[in-house]
Amino acid sequence: MYDPSQMARFAREAARLADASKFAEQARRAAEAAKHLDASKFAEQARRAAEAAKHLDVSKFAERARRAAEAAKHLDASKFAEQARRAAEAASRVDREQVVAEASRFTEQAQAAIRAAKNLAELERLRIEYLGRSSQLTEVKKLVRELPVEARPEVGGVANRASRDLEDAIKVRAEELAFIEREARLRAEAVDVTLPGVPYPKGSLHPSMRVVDEVVDFFVGLGYRVAEGPEVETDYYNFTALNIPPGHPARTMQDTFFLDEGLVLRTHTSPVQIRTMLSQEPPVYVVCPGRTYRRDSDPTHTPMFNQIEGLAVDRGITLSHLKGTLAAMARHVFGEDVKVRLRPSYFQFTEPSVELDVSCFVCGGSDPKCKVCKGAGWLEMLGAGMVDPAVLEEVGYDPEEYTGFAFGMGPDRMAMAKYGVADLRLFFEGDLRFLRQF
Repeated sequence: MYDPSQMARFAREAARLADASKFAEQARRAAEAAKHLDASKFAEQARRAAEAAKHLDVSKFAERARRAAEAAKHLDASKFAEQARRAAEAASRVDREQVVAEASRFTEQAQAAIRAAKNLAELERLRIEYLGRSSQLTEVKKLVRELPVEARPEVGGVANRASRDLEDAIKVRAEELAFIEREARLRAEAVDVTLPGVPYPKGSLHPSMRVVDEVVDFFVGLGYRVAEGPEVETDYYNFTALNIPPGHPARTMQDTFFLDEGLVLRTHTSPVQIRTMLSQEPPVYVVCPGRTYRRDSDPTHTPMFNQIEGLAVDRGITLSHLKGTLAAMARHVFGEDVKVRLRPSYFQFTEPSVELDVSCFVCGGSDPKCKVCKGAGWLEMLGAGMVDPAVLEEVGYDPEEYTGFAFGMGPDRMAMAKYGVADLRLFFEGDLRFLRQF
C-alpha cells in the first residue's frame, strides 16, 4: 500500500540537500575569512619580529622571518580551505544519494498503489495525488532551483523520471480498468436470446380517423385531390367569401369561437375550398379533411370535431351528380344495406341545399324518446348543395359557364352510426377501454 509519509521524506531530503548546499557555501566563506584573519595575524607577528630584528641589525633574520610568514600564510589558509571544500562536497554527495534513494522508494510504492486501483475513479484520485499541481512531487521539482548547480541535473532527472514512470503506470492501469469495466457492463447488459419476447401492445387507428380514411380514400378513387388549410382563419375566408357578410343572421348558426384581430377558429373546412378556388382555375375536385370548432356540446356534438368537405366545380355539373356521389359514398362507408335520404335544407353558400340522413342505429325510429335521434329515426350525416353563384363570382369564376356542388360531413357522427356508439363525447375522452374496442 502507498505510504503517504514516503513522499514527504522525499521532499524533506530534497530540502535538506538545498540546506546542505547553503551550509557548504557558508563554510567556504568562513574558510576565506579565516584564511585572511589567521594569515594577517601571523604576518603581523612576523612583521613585528622583522622590525625588531632590523633594529638589532639582523636584516638577514628579518628577511627569513618575513618569507616564513608568507609561506605559512599560504600553507595554512589553503589547507583550511581544502578541508572545508571537501566537507561540503561530502555532505552534498550524501544528501543527493539520500534524495535518489527516497525517490526510488516513493516511485515503487506509488506504482504499487496505482496497480491496486479498483476503478477509474480511484485511479483519477491517485493521479491528482501524485502528479497534480499540489502534489509533493511537484513541490520537489520546485526545490531543484535552490540546489547547487552540480546537484540540479541529478535530482531534477530523478524527479522527472519518477513523473514519467507514474504517468506510464497510470496509462497502463487506465486501459486495464476500462477493459474490465466494459466487460462488466456487457455482461450486465447481456440479452438472453432464449427468453420469450416481450409483447409490444399493438395500437390502432381512432374510430373517427378510420372513417376519415375511408371517406378520403373513396373520393381520391374518384379523382379528387386532398387539400388542407389553417385552423385559425380570417373572417373573410370563414364567412364573407362564403356569402355570409358581416351582420348576416346566418353567422349566428355557426356558434363561433372568436379570437383577437378579427381571427376565428374555423367553424368548417369550407375556407379551404375558397383558398383552393382562388389559387387555380376550374375544373376543381378537392376533398378537405380537418378539425373544426364550435360552441356546442351534447351527445351528438362536441366543441372540437372532425369534418370532411368536398368541392367539385366544372362545366355541366348538376344536382343529380351530387346525389349519385353521396349515395355511393354512404354505401362505401356504411354498407350496401344502409338507408339514406336526402331532404331540403338551407346553407348560405349553396343553392339549392340538401342534407343526407341515415337511419338511427339505436332505435331504428321506434323510440320517440331516443337520445341519439331524438325520436326522428334518422341521424343527420352531412349537408350539401349546389355552389351559390355568388360564391363562384367571389373567387372569379363565371357562374354562367361553371357550376359545382359542395358537401360537408362529420366523420365523428358517421363513426357513431357505423360502430353503434351512443355518445359522441366518448371519442374524445381518451378512455383506452373504449378505444381498444376498435
